[in-house]
This record gives sequence, structure tokens and C-alpha cells, in this order.
Amino acid sequence: MNPVSKRLNLSVQYACHDEGLPLRADFVRWARAALAGGGDVTIRLVGDDEGRELNRDYRGKDYATNVLSFPYETEPRVMGDLVVCPAVVAREAGEQGKTAEAHYAHLTVHGMLHLQGWDHEDDAEAQAMEDKEREILAALGYPDPYAGEAN
Repeated sequence: MNPVSKRLNLSVQYACHDEGLPLRADFVRWARAALAGGGDVTIRLVGDDEGRELNRDYRGKDYATNVLSFPYETEPRVMGDLVVCPAVVAREAGEQGKTAEAHYAHLTVHGMLHLQGWDHEDDAEAQAMEDKEREILAALGYPDPYAGEAN
């Protein structure tokens, strides 16, 4: 019997060249912290145009968003893609009074949980997912990403 590998194969594609983008090692640390088993994941950093196009084509929303998750498999290994739009991440971090690093960490964890089947379609799911994000981010040394938000 061949046990399923708990290894994370992570590819990071820099399709935009904004300043201050996290290194691959940062994404590996954040993704690994949120991954229960093994996985094959690609994280693609994109400009506003590509982010908007993907959000429009796959979610029917005509604007660039911070992170999109494209899960392909959850068992026996997580397989999927995350698309991150650095311009949106930077804008949101500033608006929310967070460091860009903390926001990238949060969005990576959030996206990785989506790839594993977590969702936030109703209040109970949203609370469970937010609690899991808080737990993972605290273990990584980041503050509560939802602190100061009205519930």
C-alpha cells in the first residue's frame, strides 16, 4: 500500500511585477500551515485586467478581486490554483490598516482552505472558516485578520 504523500508541491507564477511581492518561500510557509495533507497547488499573481477577466468569467463579477480559488481535487491530495491580484491586496491592506504581508498571508490561508472544501456560504460556515483562519494565522504570528470588523 502506497501512503498518500503529505508533501506540498507549490508553484508560484509572477504574471505581474508589482513592488513588494512575497517570495515563493513566504507562500510555501503560509500554504503549508493551512494544508491538512499533501497537495499540488499553483499560486498565480496577476494584474488587474487578468484578475477582472477571471472573476467575470468564473464568478460573474466584473471587477478584480483579492483571491480566487480553483479547486480540482480534494482527495487524496488537494489540487488547485489560487489567483491573487496584488493591486487589490495592496489597496485592501491600506484600507484595513494591515501590513501587506499579513494580508497576503491571510488570503493565502483563506484560498488554501477553499481548495480543501471550506466555504462561507452561510453564517455558520463563515464563522467556522474565520475561526480556522484565525487559528492558523495566530500560529504563524499574524494578528486576527477580522479584528475591528463589524459582525
